[in-house]
Amino acid sequence: MEIKRSGMIAIVGRPNVGKSTLTNALVGEKIAIVTNKPQTTRNRISAVLNRGERQFVFLDTPGLHRARTRLGDYMVKVVRQSVADVDAVMLLVEPIAHIGAPEAELMERIKALDVPSVLVINKIDTVKKDELLAVMEVYGRAHNFSAIVPISAMKGEGLEELLGVLGDFLPEGPALFPEDMVTDQPERQVCAEIIREKLLLCLDKEIPHGTAVEVTRFIERDDEVIELDATIYCEKASHKGIIIGKGGAMLKKISTLARRDIESFMGTKVFLQTWVKVKENWRDNMNLIENFGYRDE
Repeated sequence: MEIKRSGMIAIVGRPNVGKSTLTNALVGEKIAIVTNKPQTTRNRISAVLNRGERQFVFLDTPGLHRARTRLGDYMVKVVRQSVADVDAVMLLVEPIAHIGAPEAELMERIKALDVPSVLVINKIDTVKKDELLAVMEVYGRAHNFSAIVPISAMKGEGLEELLGVLGDFLPEGPALFPEDMVTDQPERQVCAEIIREKLLLCLDKEIPHGTAVEVTRFIERDDEVIELDATIYCEKASHKGIIIGKGGAMLKKISTLARRDIESFMGTKVFLQTWVKVKENWRDNMNLIENFGYRDE
């Protein structure tokens, strides 16, 4: 079916509110990595959903937070740039009847842009109906949203209603992306992000936030096996030891979990090799930040 309406919709909100979970739920594929740790997403990720004559392009963004490193500065800049040049904005919030500083700043930006905006209240499965109504009232008084849609991204509740609302904001025009494309992220970058997700899931405290992953080798063999070499960078020698683990056990666990997800994403068998290197204070080194794939568009 020919696409007759298409548009870009930014998903914004504070860290850990469920933006990546929502992105994946809407397109029905794992495009963005998901963990219970804040600031998991570092780049802006475009996820594409074709529904009949409509093409939705969702921009999953890092959470708006107070930056403490140059990488943090980059992530905040990505959020602020992502709400420009879009056809609509979704402000994703938790079901709390209080507007925090990140939400207030994002609402100011949305007002300045004068684009349709939808308040999406996530995690509705965690509160009672009267609490939800209080959240809707507080935000409804603060900003004139085009619509307010309660959802549970984790359980898939309210997503069809949300797509119905967003579909009205798509301008007439041809598809922005090819029909078989689900993300603008190169395969190497998706693989690197999947490995970083497993670091975030398996490691504690500050260590996983100080890691970056670079895919140094990506070969598709004739027998449809992908050979993948990846280097994990961390900021301290002591962190390297923790990532590798006793007898290499932690690195093996991380690699095994990553390989399974990469095989699922690529739809083929993957041979993954991983190494760990130390790059001190890389999060404050713009050259290294760009080398690891975090670049301004």
